[in-house]
Amino acid sequence: MAATIQSLLADHADNAPAIGGFDRDWLTYGALRQLTLDVRAALRKAGVGPQDRVAIVLPNGPEMATAFVTLAQSATTAPLNPAYREEEYAFYLQDLKAKAIILEDGYDGPALAAAQACGIAVLRLISDPQLAAGQFSLQASETNSPDGSAGPERDDIALILHTSGTTSRPKIVPLTQANIAASAIHIMDTLALTTEDRCLNVMPLFHIHGLIAAVTASLAAGASIWCSPGFDALRFFGWMRSSQPTWYTAVPTMHQALLTRAGRNSDVIEEVKLRFLRSSSASLPAQVMSELADTFKAPVIEAYGMTEAAHQMASNPLPPRPQKPGSVGIEAGPQVRIAHETENRLIDDVGEVVISGPNVTPGYESNEDANKSSFFEAQGRRWFRTGDKGQFDSDGYLQLTGRLKEIINRGGEKISPLEVDGVFMDHPAVGQVVTFALPHPKLGEEVAAAIVLREGQSADERELREFAATRMADFKVPRKVVILDEIPKGATGKMQRIGLAEKLGLVNPT
Repeated sequence: MAATIQSLLADHADNAPAIGGFDRDWLTYGALRQLTLDVRAALRKAGVGPQDRVAIVLPNGPEMATAFVTLAQSATTAPLNPAYREEEYAFYLQDLKAKAIILEDGYDGPALAAAQACGIAVLRLISDPQLAAGQFSLQASETNSPDGSAGPERDDIALILHTSGTTSRPKIVPLTQANIAASAIHIMDTLALTTEDRCLNVMPLFHIHGLIAAVTASLAAGASIWCSPGFDALRFFGWMRSSQPTWYTAVPTMHQALLTRAGRNSDVIEEVKLRFLRSSSASLPAQVMSELADTFKAPVIEAYGMTEAAHQMASNPLPPRPQKPGSVGIEAGPQVRIAHETENRLIDDVGEVVISGPNVTPGYESNEDANKSSFFEAQGRRWFRTGDKGQFDSDGYLQLTGRLKEIINRGGEKISPLEVDGVFMDHPAVGQVVTFALPHPKLGEEVAAAIVLREGQSADERELREFAATRMADFKVPRKVVILDEIPKGATGKMQRIGLAEKLGLVNPT
């Protein structure tokens, strides 16, 4: 098995297409390998060595894809969200101990101000739309003596990302060359990717989903990736016609947005026949999975991933094995088991999902407490606690019942938000739903739900609550239903339950 990102790309034909973009020629694998050597020389000239950390702040598109792939073969990459404010950049650059930052030529925004305040070297990415997609050169603001031409080894850190979640301070997740290579091969094998496949990428490339599932797994297979400038439901079907993909991967909210426009783009769906669609990074409602399959006439492969696993942990399989709506599938790379929620032992029941495998991070950086609570030894293996609650069915398919920290505790009664979501999604007027905890002075927490109605449909709070009351126990029925035009989402397009009550102004300030 390949042990580094460089080894993933080593054997593909020089003239095969690798990276594409709108109205651009394709960058070939031969050109990508040459670009890697050019980038390495530029980094070494700027004094950046194999273990040094380089932040990347670039818009979505082919240059962001090739910047990650090439830089990760010569240093440690740290992609950051282009939408951050200066204070956020300053925090992440200092927390990462970044030696340099990659910025577009001409960029004069908050990332530059933060880098200058932190005394970090600025390397400018210079591209030309007349050149092949993803082609660029690096220009350093100041140069130093070269620092060798070697690339990183298998245990060197290739990628650093920060977790988002319930902790006040994000945790640093280092992923080694071997972690990235293993995960790319796991995804390639799960999806049976070949040189004939092409991914239409709409995922942000500062996020593990796009970086590994769309880009790196495709490159591992010698396939091609057409890189969009970011998700846009209005432009997606035009991109689909231009790029002629065999698949795309997205989060559930993106799939749902595409379904609202699929009817008026049925000619494109008929013309560009997808081999499959992939969904990950959040739970895909069973009803949406079925509607996607019917609309695109292709299997929907829901996968289960997280940053600490270099993305993929489990996945629904390709046909002829069934795709089970409401399930995240079978283990797909690492070993997946169920552990007791508080005791360090594996169980054969409902409990916390744990994983062990070559794609799993060696541990959080500089966070002994988090490592102690997240990792344990059992049955001769090191297991990572995902924080998700779930169980396997009789066919070995994993059913998630929610995040342990998102379970709503209503006066001692535990409610899974995913269960409530599933009930509301059966209502014909409901397009999207996210169930969340609403603080309550006596019960601690009460159940609430935010809902977006389907285009042209109508329903009020009373009707929706009455519908839910016929399908689940009274204590699970939301006491508050908010109907919105759009549910607030995080930077990667995921709906976030924790803190939603505050975002919607449903909590009285103290």
